[in-house]
Amino acid sequence: MELADVPALLILLGIIAYAVLAGADFGAPIWAVTARGQESERLAQAGHRSMAPVWEANHVWLIFVLVICWTAYPEIFGSIFSTLWIPLLLACLGIIMRAVGYVAGGVSINRKVTWLAAAASLLVPFALGAVIGALVAGNVPPGNAAGDVISSWLAPVPIMVGLLLIATSAYLAAVYLAADASRRGEDELADAFGQRALGAGLLAGLLAIAGLVVLYVDARSFFDAMVSTNGHDNELGRICVLASAIAGTATLLLISTRRYAQARILAAVAVAAIVVGWGLAQQPEILPGLTIREAAASNEVIVELLVAVAIGLVLLIPSLYLLYGLVLGGRFDPLAVPEAEGGRPGQELEPAGRTKMALVAASALLGGLMLFTSDSGARLYIGLALFTCGLVCGIVLLARNLVREQ
Repeated sequence: MELADVPALLILLGIIAYAVLAGADFGAPIWAVTARGQESERLAQAGHRSMAPVWEANHVWLIFVLVICWTAYPEIFGSIFSTLWIPLLLACLGIIMRAVGYVAGGVSINRKVTWLAAAASLLVPFALGAVIGALVAGNVPPGNAAGDVISSWLAPVPIMVGLLLIATSAYLAAVYLAADASRRGEDELADAFGQRALGAGLLAGLLAIAGLVVLYVDARSFFDAMVSTNGHDNELGRICVLASAIAGTATLLLISTRRYAQARILAAVAVAAIVVGWGLAQQPEILPGLTIREAAASNEVIVELLVAVAIGLVLLIPSLYLLYGLVLGGRFDPLAVPEAEGGRPGQELEPAGRTKMALVAASALLGGLMLFTSDSGARLYIGLALFTCGLVCGIVLLARNLVREQ
């Protein structure tokens, strides 16, 4: 791996986070329109209650991906946005519509708001899936608006990927909401989402199989790189596809036995595995005739970008850890907020806690010294890794301590 590959790896991690987290956010309103009357209202309220505390935080990963792409790979960014500006604009409009649904849903749940949110939840995954499908099909050549703005994304592969993302989002949402309802003791609601998760999971599996057929016909080189063994040395890609299939099947089995908490984890693993498989199969050419290393900015720009990302992650990761810990722990559930206690004097860390904090502080200090006393080479990268690891782990330890106290 070279320095030019590191931002691409970060982009892939950001896409995984966005698919696993925001995917469920977009899928939640779809289920409210699958029922009528009081049941529809209950499903809509459950989706709003579970997703409202985290929906805005989930979109930070989209910004993360965009910033890294336009900084580290400006030619790729410009080519994608100039050719695929229509689906990207539709995705932006859908995100705004989804936000309106959350704001209005916080005041009252009505049918118009429910349908607005559901429409946005169909539009955004489809549009983003069409963008990915256009890259898979090789419909985005390098250059400013070098590809056709219509046929590049309204083609068999982009449409199939868009439909698959809709089904995946609905599937994730149903699994997550079933687990959340089960945690709150709402067994009837959990079963309602569980049944929908089974249906969405089966539909996503069928679309995935159909997608392989479409890839074989319209994007044979990508199909060979991802799943075929004929002359392609991409064992990791095939392992990812197999892992996704196994995790997806196990998820359905867990849902059928009402083990929703475990199903939530495996559902996320299934989606993450297929995203990794896509990232591996997309190599070495991201755009036709253009590789990551050819499109990368200078090493100086990439180093500065990685330093900025490291500083940002120091704030982001612990904050998200605390937020999701509070959400999954039920701290945002209605009527579950405990009475405030009086202030307590600061407590000393236990010996084990002091040892961990000393280790992470030493890691950050050593990494900082290496980072700021070297200009290039392995010493610089090791220093960056130690510095970032020390800071992130230190703040995570503090956040975990805060969650325990809460």
